[in-house]
Amino acid sequence: MQTDNLELKKLVYLYLMNYAKSQPDMAIMAVNTFVKDCEDPNPLIRALAVRTMGCIRVDKITEYLCEPLRKCLKDEDPYVRKTAAVCVAKLHDINAQLVEDQGFLDTLKDLISDSNPMVVANAVAALSEIAESHPSSNLLDLNPQSINKLLTALNECTEWGQIFILDCLANYMPKDDREAQSICERVTPRLSHANSAVVLSAVKVLMKFMEMLSKDLDYYGTLLKKLAPPLVTLLSAEPELQYVALRNINLIVQKRPEILKHEMKVFFVKYNDPIYVKLEKLDIMIRLASQANIAQVLAELKEYATEVDVDFVRKAVRAIGRCAIKVEQSAERCVSTLLDLIQTKVNYVVQEAIVVIKDIFRKYPNKYESVIATLCENLDSLDEPEARAAMIWIVGEYAERIDNADELLESFLEGFHDESTQVQLQLLTAIVKLFLKKPTETQELVQQVLSLATQDSDNPDLRDRGYIYWRLLSTDPVAAKEVVLAEKPLISEETDLIEPTLLDELICHIGTLASVYHKPPGAFVEGGRGVVHKSLPPRTGSSESAESPDTAPAGVPAADQPSVIPTQGDLLGDLLNLDLGPPVSGPPVATSSVQMGAVDLLGGGLDSLMGDESEGLRSDVGGSPAMGGGSGGFAPAPGTAVPSNTGAPLGSGLGDLFDLTGGVGTLSGSYVAPKTVWLPAMKAKGLEISGTFSRQVGSISMDLVLTNKALQVMSDFAIQFNRNSFGLAPAAPLQVHAPLAPNQSVEISLPLNTVGSVMKMDPLNNLQVAVKNNIDVFYFSTLYPLHILFVEDGKMERQMFLATWKDIPNENETQFQIKDCSLNADSVSSKLQGSNIFTIAKRNVEGQDMLYQSLKLTNGIWVLAELRIQPSNPSFTDLELSLKCRAPEVSQYVYQAYETILKN
Repeated sequence: MQTDNLELKKLVYLYLMNYAKSQPDMAIMAVNTFVKDCEDPNPLIRALAVRTMGCIRVDKITEYLCEPLRKCLKDEDPYVRKTAAVCVAKLHDINAQLVEDQGFLDTLKDLISDSNPMVVANAVAALSEIAESHPSSNLLDLNPQSINKLLTALNECTEWGQIFILDCLANYMPKDDREAQSICERVTPRLSHANSAVVLSAVKVLMKFMEMLSKDLDYYGTLLKKLAPPLVTLLSAEPELQYVALRNINLIVQKRPEILKHEMKVFFVKYNDPIYVKLEKLDIMIRLASQANIAQVLAELKEYATEVDVDFVRKAVRAIGRCAIKVEQSAERCVSTLLDLIQTKVNYVVQEAIVVIKDIFRKYPNKYESVIATLCENLDSLDEPEARAAMIWIVGEYAERIDNADELLESFLEGFHDESTQVQLQLLTAIVKLFLKKPTETQELVQQVLSLATQDSDNPDLRDRGYIYWRLLSTDPVAAKEVVLAEKPLISEETDLIEPTLLDELICHIGTLASVYHKPPGAFVEGGRGVVHKSLPPRTGSSESAESPDTAPAGVPAADQPSVIPTQGDLLGDLLNLDLGPPVSGPPVATSSVQMGAVDLLGGGLDSLMGDESEGLRSDVGGSPAMGGGSGGFAPAPGTAVPSNTGAPLGSGLGDLFDLTGGVGTLSGSYVAPKTVWLPAMKAKGLEISGTFSRQVGSISMDLVLTNKALQVMSDFAIQFNRNSFGLAPAAPLQVHAPLAPNQSVEISLPLNTVGSVMKMDPLNNLQVAVKNNIDVFYFSTLYPLHILFVEDGKMERQMFLATWKDIPNENETQFQIKDCSLNADSVSSKLQGSNIFTIAKRNVEGQDMLYQSLKLTNGIWVLAELRIQPSNPSFTDLELSLKCRAPEVSQYVYQAYETILKN
């Protein structure tokens, strides 16, 4: 320890710190060296000694440390003083009484006036730390003079020093708005700091002191403008930092939506954002939605509803419903968007849509009930309790408008005991409503449900509700009518806003864990040590922001405020998508004037096909719901420019284009690749697995050959898949009927379904498999060909094909070449149809055969294709393939499927 070598001394001191706890008696012998080193001419050694003393947490030693520490606190070198300041906090943690008796706290307070900014920052940090453990002691007795010193030091100390000082400033209460404004002016430059923690600490100070500024001040408006750019900049960091920033922004937007009201675009989701960032951005988008930007928001949300991530899709559908409830002017568009999504028939999308439409009915009664018929069509596909409950509520609430309401409710009643409580309660109420509206027809039904709820159920809530209804109906039917069919209060805009006093407290904790959890520190810090309840200063000037959203109207019990946002816990399901034509905004164009000019709808394929010769078109174009409905005729999708006719050669209308009589082959069964070895015997203790995938008449199977190349018998086989992009999972157990003897093989066809858990894989068609037998568990991964996921109903209607091709943005179009394929158009068409790639139209343009094709994946994603073949030129055997899809990441794999099918 007596060495003069600084590096060696550091190591010895480090050793001491680690072992002093277990050998306290030996550690005391080092005290003399510390005392001596605290007077060494080298400031680094003095600082090292005082730092080490603070880290040796042995009671017997602490009293010997007081003298050296006192000297170091008044040392002429700032490096030693800043180290000593932190040491006081450490000593206070070991023995608080000793620190107070020795007067160290007063010395620390004097250091706040030190000339060196780093010493000031460390003194503030030490005092804050001590004050947190002793909330009653008024250690940081801040006054305008000391605040001025802190603000001066703020510009010159390190980033962590700045954070300590800013956090300290946030606890100060200015005496008037002028002082608050001057502090804000001096803190504002910190907003452009590179460290995000400094930025958030500065935002916290400004958000707090803004409470004291009058809204009529020019400076207040300037400050609002200055707060937006730093918050936006935080969103260009890596995802984890983005998430913390977004959680903080979520609080800021609830408190002052005007700060970010023009920054909607930065919250649009990027395709490569992790799910936790996507969901958080979505939340903020809804909070910022207003009449000015609602069109933009809805267009984004509709796009999100066709994503591949199930949780995200569900939340996007909910978000559309929240927009309708928040911005009344947009309700109509939201409802039509939701109906489009229901038409996609993607199960979990339909269920989410029904849940939010129920909320829209609550907000706008007697406005959108015309859609009930569409909802009833989807009754059979509902399997989630929340969606079933929502549908039952709708049927009960509007029973008088639904002719077969009693049949619908009776169908739910059959499996009453298997339903979740939520559904049982809704069903009970709905049938009672139905009885009060149509008493003669539903007498039996209501008796049945009351006896199920009261006699056969062991759920106390359900029994109580059943008895109340029973007594109401038997004693006073008029009163029952008034109670059960009473006018419902309208639901509020935002049911998930944080309660105002909690929000004010969380604003005071911006940049800490509390702001990420959205809980006050007391809720997650154990022992309550150092948890001080903070609140914003009282508001001066005008009343609360006109733009801040209303809370729930008085008189709405909490239970009736639907949770318009799902928690992440209930967001399960499989993959996604819904690629249908666009809802056409604006009035549809009259049929007689269908003029698309030379719109190159199919990337060079349908040039000017529909010029003035629209006769062939009129008979064809119905008003399919995705095309603007009833009146028939194309209307350009929103924002599509329709160029005038440029006089390219005209076909004879759509009749000719869709003339498919020419040789589409009969169904020949999907192409099956030869089996390959997936798991070699040497990697699996003698078990060799080879296999392939096939699709026959709508069912997918994994065809396996298991070979035992070991010396012992194998038995007890089982198989499991990891989560994958399309939810592939075994539909039945792996059945190997007899034990597998050495050198024996067995062929098995394992049926698969696509209702497993979903997680986007890289590459997209990667499948990770675990196979277990009596010897061990073995893992392997394989790539499945995408064409096993092409479904049999993938043939799109012709008009729908045109509209969808046009509606999918051009950047989603990908071009590929299939080399050395010398088939003609008819053989290509028939080969592809065998694998569920359907030809919708065939044309010949300048000697090239053009095939327009569609296919649909098991998760509902549509892919549209244009295939060019040159039959007139036998030496040119390359085919050109253009693919368009709302989820462009699948295009590469669809192309591989094309190539595999056509070349085999």
